[in-house]
Amino acid sequence: MLDRNFGFFYEDMGFGPPVAFRAVPQETLNCYRGRLPDKLLAYWAAYGFAGYGDGLFWMTDPDEYALVLEQWIKGTPFDGTDKYHVIGRTAFGKLFIWGEKTGPCMKILPAWEMIFPRSTPTPIAPEEADFLIATWLSGMDKENLDEMDENEDPLFKRALRTLGKLEVDEIYGFVPALSIGGAARLNHLQRVKAIEHLTLLAHLGPPQVMRDVVKEAKDAGLW
Repeated sequence: MLDRNFGFFYEDMGFGPPVAFRAVPQETLNCYRGRLPDKLLAYWAAYGFAGYGDGLFWMTDPDEYALVLEQWIKGTPFDGTDKYHVIGRTAFGKLFIWGEKTGPCMKILPAWEMIFPRSTPTPIAPEEADFLIATWLSGMDKENLDEMDENEDPLFKRALRTLGKLEVDEIYGFVPALSIGGAARLNHLQRVKAIEHLTLLAHLGPPQVMRDVVKEAKDAGLW
């Protein structure tokens, strides 16, 4: 294993072995050198872009999601404030966003039309960025990555059994979308093309930017 954080993610948390592995070209690593943490690039070089936990979590190529991300943050308070990249996603399309200046700054939940920010008031030093990437990966938890149905029962394993394994360019999407009255039920899930579906969801209405409780606690002197 590359380091103990990846080992914890892979073995202790049960995310290995990878599925749909794709090696990362050297030109991609060169492109993101100095823009994304060295630790993340080391993971890419060693383990590629791939799915983990039978496809519950995916390490993504930011280039593939650049236009989707642009659609989701357009017109929000984040628009133009940093250069953002999608560095991971779930089987249901939750996006993990890294800002070149602000680090792990937000999560986007397209199925629910929500953005959850995490404020970082000062630039992140390279060594802090590497630490945050390592703890981000080792902190992955299957329960938190899963999607719940309307009865608060997890959906991933049932979707996997019913709909089959996802291809690298697919997610499980609710049809019709939850934001237009669809129901969070297993029989409303379909295997859909990730980019197309996430783009469609972005155009159904402006996302709701949720409260940054960490920032509010800091501002109030409680953190």
